[in-house]
Amino acid sequence: MQQITISDSAAARIVKLLEKEDGKNVFRISVLGGGCSGFQYKFDFSPAQADDIAFEKNGAKVVTDPVSIDLLADSQLDFISELGSQYFAMKNPNASSTCGCGSSFAV
Repeated sequence: MQQITISDSAAARIVKLLEKEDGKNVFRISVLGGGCSGFQYKFDFSPAQADDIAFEKNGAKVVTDPVSIDLLADSQLDFISELGSQYFAMKNPNASSTCGCGSSFAV
């Protein structure tokens, strides 16, 4: 089965963000066509769908769709907190290249 792992920092941030949601939404990772390298990651909150593939860690529920999981298999979701910025990042072993900002990739 294809997996996405969630770092401790990503799980903690998702739990904190979900506290502000209405309880009906989950944290979703999607892969969309576009970006400077061909594909781009989309992180958002939306209601769960019947065909979602779910992953959980420390109370943080993350879902993706059946099409995106093929491009995300064996990836790790991380939350980076650096001087002046905070963001979610994917460590994706399927990406053959990424753009300079890390938000898009090619396979």
